[in-house]
Amino acid sequence: MKVFVTGATGSLGSVVVPELIEAGHQVLGLARSDAAAASLAAAGAQVHRGSLDDLDSLRSAAAASDGVIHLAFVHDFIADNQGIFTDYESAVRTDLNAVQTIGAALEGSGKPFVITSGTVMLTFFLPQGRLGTEKDVADAGLVAPRLVSEKVALALSRRGVRSSIVRLAPSVHDKRRGGFTEILIGLAREKGVSGYVGDGSNRWPALHRLDAARLFRLALEKAPAGSVLHGVGEEGVPTRTIAEVIGRHLDLPVVSISPEDAGKHFRWLGPFSSVDNPTSSALTRELLGWQPVHPTLIQDLEDGHFF
Repeated sequence: MKVFVTGATGSLGSVVVPELIEAGHQVLGLARSDAAAASLAAAGAQVHRGSLDDLDSLRSAAAASDGVIHLAFVHDFIADNQGIFTDYESAVRTDLNAVQTIGAALEGSGKPFVITSGTVMLTFFLPQGRLGTEKDVADAGLVAPRLVSEKVALALSRRGVRSSIVRLAPSVHDKRRGGFTEILIGLAREKGVSGYVGDGSNRWPALHRLDAARLFRLALEKAPAGSVLHGVGEEGVPTRTIAEVIGRHLDLPVVSISPEDAGKHFRWLGPFSSVDNPTSSALTRELLGWQPVHPTLIQDLEDGHFF
């Protein structure tokens, strides 16, 4: 299968592309820079120059492919020197336009289209702390970041596209990358303390990057139209446990941050710092025969490469 992959050189794309190639697929990777193009060529992928804002480029690549995996998301809304949201709505709008454009190019073809979302999206419409499952879909009237893209993808399944959604855990990790957890390490170094909100009992699900790569491949190959899949290896790791491991490795005190001060301490991560987001992937495992086998988040943290 010839697969068009957006975000092909990012944290996820850099493991999804080799997973696809090793399984016998051809990869056409979106590249917006010479460095990205060189990286894709070195990995054995074909290069398609363009960006998420170049809708004509997305349309032509999708139409020329047998399937699409959409991993890219514009992260320029985070100011490097302050770590605050600057234009998140624009990033969400760009993502939605990309999903709509690719979906239109695939309409009526029966080709697979896998889009990326996050388990944190569940907290917009589920009671705090309730275990989220793949059956949980937002009410049609709810408008929240990236949930609109989910709704578009589900609607495509009724228009001849084998669309599916992969909701990823906030900490997609290996020994050197950690998602939200990696940001906590940087904040701890900067502020001199490893923090958690309240009693730190709120949980974040986690998934190893290599397990995520296999899930995306299986979704492309096997997921029925309209599938909602959960990229979750661990249902929920308490944030206090994460903070304690960080504090021990950095030799920093581990402290509780009040909910009122969470925004100041955790900056743009503040709204998510106290979220309790336990999430199941049982239905995904059963549907695709997928089983996470790589190390847990705490195992990767304890390995020490982050520090």
